[in-house]
Amino acid sequence: MASYESLNYMEEDSLFTEDELMVRKTVRDFVTAEVMPTLQEANRKEEFPMHLIPRFAEMGLLGSTIQGYDCPGLGHIAYGLLMQELERADSGIRSFCSVQGALVMYPIFAYGSEEQKKKYLPKLAKGELIGCFGLTEPDAGSNPGGMLTRAEKVKGGFKLNGNKMWITNGCISDIAVVWAKLDGEVRGFIVEKGTKGFSTSTMKGKFSLRVSVTSELHMQDCVVPEENMLPHGAGLRAPLGCLTQARYGIAWGVVGAANACYHTALNYAKDRVIFEKSKPLAAYQLAQAKLVKMAQEITKGQLLAIQMGRLKEAGRIQPHHVSLGKMNNCRMALDVARDARDMLGANGIIDEYPVIRHMNNLETVNTYEGTEDIHRLVVGQQITGIPAFR
Repeated sequence: MASYESLNYMEEDSLFTEDELMVRKTVRDFVTAEVMPTLQEANRKEEFPMHLIPRFAEMGLLGSTIQGYDCPGLGHIAYGLLMQELERADSGIRSFCSVQGALVMYPIFAYGSEEQKKKYLPKLAKGELIGCFGLTEPDAGSNPGGMLTRAEKVKGGFKLNGNKMWITNGCISDIAVVWAKLDGEVRGFIVEKGTKGFSTSTMKGKFSLRVSVTSELHMQDCVVPEENMLPHGAGLRAPLGCLTQARYGIAWGVVGAANACYHTALNYAKDRVIFEKSKPLAAYQLAQAKLVKMAQEITKGQLLAIQMGRLKEAGRIQPHHVSLGKMNNCRMALDVARDARDMLGANGIIDEYPVIRHMNNLETVNTYEGTEDIHRLVVGQQITGIPAFR
């Protein structure tokens, strides 16, 4: 199969700086050489390739945009490109790095004390600590404000009670950033592994994101020290701000998954000779129509991601911008994966090719961190001024 190059139909690469393109190439080469060879077996066994974590740290993939505290301090476009390359391999690989950076390191950086930043951020950046983000609950998915987890002030700290579900990295984490209601107000707490009353369990049997570790967090009279509460960012706006960071990365990442599926389908169609060896699949009108549709939609998704990145770097990005990007690009990538799976015929359902793995993963990515419909309502509220959530 031809070596991988992401789609550049409208010369999108001309919109990037040399440094941004160098970041992309460096991560692309790493993914090709070290990540992709692990994925077939990891997906079959439903295991995360833990040996890659030190390499993620060495490559600057953990907390990439954070300034200081031994973090890389990359720009937001460069960050988007590295998310794209990671998800070209697998959504679970991108999820690990995305959660570590956007949902663990970012809230500590944005809402934590200086002592918390110095204690945790360098070790998280080096992969010496792994973190998770505890917001979603069994009965409060799209409505995080309906969380039941409670914090109570006790002598020397806070007592947490509640359960979190669908938590990426939960069972392999050293710390969890847990959100709970304290006197009716949402607050963040850093819960360290081994804290009495805190436990995790692994969610098995997934047909999607099998490479990712998905867990439940359980807190039963779990007491954390007073200094482990994030002192800034009270209210639901704080965890939602973290999700905006993560959703931005997702909108870039899924373009990588779509590119991988398009690249596979294009090369397969060129090589696959059908109907008594007369001509390749790519020579037929229906096949070309599907490939053109993929190229069309990926190109639009790329341009949308780039504009989001420029707005973010200018400090002008708003949550509804990210909702539009996440909603559009996740649906686009899922549709591309489905069309690519169809073009591969029976070969589309075996893991010799990455398409079925991407397709299954994207079913989850289109749902988590705000479902497609919820993001559509966020955009709808912004353009009409009328909330339609209830």
